[in-house]
Amino acid sequence: MEAAMGLMRRIPPKHTETALSALLTLLPDHSSHLLSQVDQPLQVLCDVDCGKEFILCEYNRDADSYRSPWSNKYHPSLGDGLYPSLELRKLEIEANEVFAIYRDQYYEGGISSVYLWEDANEVFVACFLIKKDGSKSGHGRRGYLHDGIWDAIHVIEVAPEDEEMTRYCLTSTVMLSLTTNNDSSGTFNLSGSIRRQMNMNLSVADGHLSNMGKMIEEMESKLRNSLDQVYFGKTKEMVCNLRPPSELPQMRLPDN
Repeated sequence: MEAAMGLMRRIPPKHTETALSALLTLLPDHSSHLLSQVDQPLQVLCDVDCGKEFILCEYNRDADSYRSPWSNKYHPSLGDGLYPSLELRKLEIEANEVFAIYRDQYYEGGISSVYLWEDANEVFVACFLIKKDGSKSGHGRRGYLHDGIWDAIHVIEVAPEDEEMTRYCLTSTVMLSLTTNNDSSGTFNLSGSIRRQMNMNLSVADGHLSNMGKMIEEMESKLRNSLDQVYFGKTKEMVCNLRPPSELPQMRLPDN
């Protein structure tokens, strides 16, 4: 099992689904653990009742159906699916509205979904999802990018400490995949994933949604900086060492 998890951490996100399917065949007794621990690239489905797209994941899945955060219905239809309580559903609706504004401001588009559910050991658990398509066919195309996908998964466990403070445990995963295919930039493929955790005790006076939003905003800033330093920074360093830019041979030191 340890070797399987180590392998999945090194698999490019676009090959995760194929590799996970193979591991589930080899390790059927550990299927529940693998499905809960391995994050897969996010998929999208359209809610035909309201005409909005929503993101599919293990947290809104029941059997082979997925619950939409917009209409609160399963697609395909499921008679006895799991639903959040009325109070939690009200918070889920508000969270989706607020998170859509956050997504537009930070990502300039994309798709977001928020799911909430009760947990036996916690007050509740929340999952915030963002999928941004930056490919040539998407709305967020940038420069010479041929294909580009950003998948962000934020899972927050909420548990009360006392009457005034609440403990939040955030686990965030970002999966990034970039491909260029252009005469000027050439063909290049960069993909990977990163996961981080954060624990905070915050006042309940500010509200759960405000507290969770602050944590997600701070975590995404850290993840973007890490990706910039690890993936882009190291890749640029390696490329420049292997093939120095054309300007370098023309540079000369001052005579003095």
